[in-house]
Amino acid sequence: MTKRSEAKYKIDRRMGQNIWGRPKSPVNRREYGPGQHGQRRKGKLSDFGVQLRAKQKLKGYYGNISERQFHGIYVEAGRLKGDTGENLIGLLERRLDAAVFRAKFVSTIFAARQFINHGHIKVNGRKVNIASYMLKPGDVIEVKEASKQLAFVLEATQLAERDVPDYIEADHAKMTAKFVRVPALSDVPFAVQMEPHLIVEFYSR
Repeated sequence: MTKRSEAKYKIDRRMGQNIWGRPKSPVNRREYGPGQHGQRRKGKLSDFGVQLRAKQKLKGYYGNISERQFHGIYVEAGRLKGDTGENLIGLLERRLDAAVFRAKFVSTIFAARQFINHGHIKVNGRKVNIASYMLKPGDVIEVKEASKQLAFVLEATQLAERDVPDYIEADHAKMTAKFVRVPALSDVPFAVQMEPHLIVEFYSR
């Protein structure tokens, strides 16, 4: 967990923002990038740089998704009806790891991915160990019976730093959550502003 924690905070430092709103983020103390030249990287970004930063921030927020996987989600968002940027957010929020994080079964998106990979989660009564599994409205997520009393799970449900959004109905007594609907960008409780329209511009170049 140490390696992943360090990577997580490095993303915050690189972006210069506390993108998860975590109280221990190093950005709370230093708002400049990592490394000995971090304080000298405050130059004005080009349009390309602004778009790239928006993409890196969103990718990082959802657990540092690989470029190949992220681009695949973007392509799928473009195939759907409606605004591509809104569709992109909707698809990212449909990922099982995002829903487990939103339901507060774990404290971070990285922990959610590991939790799923280790077989602690069921969807509609069946074990699913693929973090990128796409949920549909009405799907029910459940923490496996043997995992419901794990200390870090119980601690996560008590975290005061974030609330469960209204497109997920969580029951922490039963350790279940229902994915009610696909959210719009305005429904998603990002700790910092996300700009999916800039990502659309980046891939449209």
